[in-house]
Amino acid sequence: MTQRIIVTGGAGFIGSAVVRHLIDNTDVSVLNIDKLTYAGNTESLASVAGSPRYEFQQVDICDTEALHELFARFQPDAVMHLAAESHVDRSIDSPSDFIQTNIVGTYSMLEASRRYWSGLAAEQKQGFRFHHISTDEVYGDLEGTDDLFTETTPYEPSSPYSASKAGSDHLVRAWHRTYGLPVLVTNCSNNYGPFHFPEKLIPHVILNAIHGKPLPVYGDGSQIRDWLFVEDHARALFEVVSRGTVGETYNIGGHNEKRNLQVVETICELLDELRPRDGELGSYKELITFVADRPGHDLRYAIDASKIERELGWQPQETFESGIRKTVQWYLEHQGWWQRVLSGEYRPERLGHIG
Repeated sequence: MTQRIIVTGGAGFIGSAVVRHLIDNTDVSVLNIDKLTYAGNTESLASVAGSPRYEFQQVDICDTEALHELFARFQPDAVMHLAAESHVDRSIDSPSDFIQTNIVGTYSMLEASRRYWSGLAAEQKQGFRFHHISTDEVYGDLEGTDDLFTETTPYEPSSPYSASKAGSDHLVRAWHRTYGLPVLVTNCSNNYGPFHFPEKLIPHVILNAIHGKPLPVYGDGSQIRDWLFVEDHARALFEVVSRGTVGETYNIGGHNEKRNLQVVETICELLDELRPRDGELGSYKELITFVADRPGHDLRYAIDASKIERELGWQPQETFESGIRKTVQWYLEHQGWWQRVLSGEYRPERLGHIG
């Protein structure tokens, strides 16, 4: 029998990669629940929208009544919960949205899942999974150059965003311990790749460079991140929800630590090769501009992904060099997608509620 999975936030960057992976590479049936905030884009799902195994519902995960209706009708075997506000700068400017979506929304999903799971027959109940997808930012930052985040690293979030994600992680684990809900938690490093919303570092730099605009780098650009190609992440998430041990946490990283300045310079070098500027203008690197650092900016994140490799056999297929080249090429070849995002045209009249 075909497995049925609810994916929340499936019109977002990572969520849409998960949905595309499930439809393209498995026999899973997917119900995508997404509120379609500014970062949700159904155009990222155009390649799978016609599949008989795919359904979309525009629903706010805080709408508990709507969630109960969807669970009762769709009868999922698992939930992959990705819906979240995720941009650190926005969380500093408007933390209330992050508290509402990331904490209250996760609570709503947990309660809807628990109510549905409690009514299942024994065999279905045994097989049900609630998979919560989180971030390495809950751990704070690393001081040493050799330290790595493990699944037991204490939480020390620095921003309203990471604090709200930390809160949601704690709720998920509490629902497992208190109510027995069969949960899984994953914490990932920085994702990048096709369909990434242009406010994030890599697409922002690519598109600014194409338009000859300054390439802003916080502080001196020495902040270190571990970069994970989004399609590698989607594969990992399916492995976890399919074969992970209930109650366990899995860290997912790309083994690609880079300073932010290195990332920007690499993008400039690829653009110099793939779309060189007018000879008189020189390298795209000339556009790099250092700006005041963000408040509470973590210096270094790095993931120890040995547990998921050891227990589930997952490893990233892309190096940073191969993944960033694919990403730059994708943005050069899909101008229509990002132009509609920048202009706001990607936000058509909203689809109807459940009917």
